[in-house]
Amino acid sequence: MALSALATAAHAQSQTNTSACLITKTDTNPFFVKMKEGASAKAKELGVELKTFAGKIDGDHETQVQAIETCIADGAKGILITASDTSSIVSAVQQARDAGLLVIALDTPLDPTDAADATFATDNFLAGELIGQWARAKLGDEAADAKIAMLDLAVSQPTVGVLRDQGFLQGFGIELGDPNKWGDESDERIVGHDVTAGNEEGGRTAMENLLASDPMINVVYTINEPAAAGAYEALKAIGREKDVLIVSVDGGCPGVKNVADGVIGATAQQYPLKMASLGIEAIKKWADEGVKPEPTEGKEFFDTGVALVTDQPVDGVESISVEEGQNLCWG
Repeated sequence: MALSALATAAHAQSQTNTSACLITKTDTNPFFVKMKEGASAKAKELGVELKTFAGKIDGDHETQVQAIETCIADGAKGILITASDTSSIVSAVQQARDAGLLVIALDTPLDPTDAADATFATDNFLAGELIGQWARAKLGDEAADAKIAMLDLAVSQPTVGVLRDQGFLQGFGIELGDPNKWGDESDERIVGHDVTAGNEEGGRTAMENLLASDPMINVVYTINEPAAAGAYEALKAIGREKDVLIVSVDGGCPGVKNVADGVIGATAQQYPLKMASLGIEAIKKWADEGVKPEPTEGKEFFDTGVALVTDQPVDGVESISVEEGQNLCWG
């Protein structure tokens, strides 16, 4: 009995000795709220102590660096992070790795990608490509004369924003310049790029700015669904909400509802709960066995999946219905 009790106590101690950190860009975006939910549920299931941190706004790099330093000092076994500045965070991430922590980028690959031990993410280029292909097919012959507004994330061009932007342009049939950045394309169909900070207010302002350049824009790419909602409001203010195609990425429940309501034509749905729960599993395995996660075959990251959501399917582009998207959505 004494040995059994001792073993039980030792097991309990090992359960509580594994700690992990989740560092998101903000704690208000539904995407990151769902990510926190997935990490928290899996941590509870596996007996991992989880601490969560978030920037004040998207782009708050300093707060994320401070969070990494706290996690190192607290003796965490691993960090899950969605980086606001994917290149500037690298030195802080290296400090964590040098201290023996497993660092996994969620959703947003670091720059370079191998600055993290692993990346669990949507194939963001594919997500962009799907909505680009859909928009081109939806316009048909009119795609040759499209006037496109590109509503991006931030001037620092974090990898997630670049991948979605460049994927969309390639899917639409536009020749890329340097695929590692946006804004160097020469195709005259692109009216311009503006940044949104990934929120509704930013989306509206960016849309207003680009409409001032060309009021006849008829295709709008948006980095995410809050930005898409803002773009729609700007178009609605000038009576053009019915004749402009808006496409986006995320697949949150408000965004999928906007697809159902005709605000967004199509969105590429990603799965943040899955990303975060798999990340916690990986940290636990690292703590217990010293084993790092492997990427999906043929890719530099572990692909957590993506699906195009629309009630206006087009030939040659695989999609799921709004009803299916609502069953899988978050937020």
